[in-house]
Amino acid sequence: MDVVDPVAAGWQLLTAALVAIALIVVLITVVRMHPFLALILGALAVGLLAGQDMNDVLTSFTTGFGTTAAGVGSLIALGAIFAKLLADSGGADQIVDTIVGRASGRALPWAMALVGALIGLPMFFEIGLVLLMPVIYLVARRSRLSLVTVGIPALAGLSAMHGFVPPHPGPVIAIQNLHADLGVTLGLGILVAIPTIIVAGPLWGSLAGRWVVVEPPSTWERDERPDGRRPSFGVTLATVLLPVVLMLGKAVVDIVVDDPDDRVQQVADVIGNPFVALLVAVLVAMLTFGVGTGMGRREISETVSASLPPIAGILLIVAAGGGFKQVLVDTGIGTLLADWAKDANVSVLLLAWVLAVLIRLATGSATVATITASSLMVDLVQGMSTGETSLVVLAVGAGSLFFSHVNDAGFWLVKEYFGMSVGQTVRTWSLMETVLSVTGLLAVLLLGVFV
Repeated sequence: MDVVDPVAAGWQLLTAALVAIALIVVLITVVRMHPFLALILGALAVGLLAGQDMNDVLTSFTTGFGTTAAGVGSLIALGAIFAKLLADSGGADQIVDTIVGRASGRALPWAMALVGALIGLPMFFEIGLVLLMPVIYLVARRSRLSLVTVGIPALAGLSAMHGFVPPHPGPVIAIQNLHADLGVTLGLGILVAIPTIIVAGPLWGSLAGRWVVVEPPSTWERDERPDGRRPSFGVTLATVLLPVVLMLGKAVVDIVVDDPDDRVQQVADVIGNPFVALLVAVLVAMLTFGVGTGMGRREISETVSASLPPIAGILLIVAAGGGFKQVLVDTGIGTLLADWAKDANVSVLLLAWVLAVLIRLATGSATVATITASSLMVDLVQGMSTGETSLVVLAVGAGSLFFSHVNDAGFWLVKEYFGMSVGQTVRTWSLMETVLSVTGLLAVLLLGVFV
């Protein structure tokens, strides 16, 4: 990727970027404007304050919007279809029941962390939380443990997958912005997620559960499919892991074979492409989760159709974020930041994390934090190895999860489902996100020693 020359003086570009980010923050948090519109106005503000021709700004924005919608948007849509099939078939319940059913006592929080991570692989955080809450209620009531002790590990698993592991929107956006290798990032993301989930999940959950004791609701019934049919645990797990295996397989073949003309590598590159891997997983899920559980063609079609409307807002935010990113890149501010970081000898990983943290605290949105922070890091990854670039993606992901508070929709979702006060939610959920973010950064920095 060519280095973009700054279109104005350094102070002017920095001012333009800071004002635009501040504008986005104010519009989202104070005016309560939808992030889609806020990102559009922020992009226009960058170009205007940088002194660019507005036609060039509009071209940059639409180019970034279209590229992101084509690349990331299709993955989000396929992921939503897969998650809906998993939920409606009873496959998610099967994972939960199999893992939790074999755990007892002290092992329950660890089992819940595993369930959260597995359910979190294909599902957005909010969908996974809604799906798991009935299970958290049931396990807490049967084990006579605090809802926090049981629930925090599951939330840690969900949140870590959301921040570190493709094909979730955040990591995929950062991978696209920084031109990182998806397979390598996926592998390293799993390595980072494992210790992070352990520390922020069962370990932190046991501590938080002593501070805040919350009893599960006394009345609650779990929804089941009318016919009671579900895919088996083995079939469910194999289907959930299929896209991950295909993408990791591509990375392994690229390393082992390392010959673009080799037929095996060519096939692996196609099958391991995230779009193809998710498409294959969706088609397989239609058989294993659909036909295999007795769904008819109409029911499968209705499930697929019902999965798409809820993600329209996410798609627009992500695409608008791509437009905002492209405007930032085309002003040359990334070049300025790269030169500054090199002169100051600042750790690129630490800088990526701090930028994401600041934007996350200001906007409450992990997605906006990922989009903006990775956009500002574009020129700093020039000349880095594949592994190092992937670690920058993960550093941004870790920062985007930092201290969820009152400007984050997830904060209120957790508060209401757990029946906690604002103070209790801060002492449990918000601090868990902080522990997860910091642990993730430490894991990334440790991997940076070897990569």
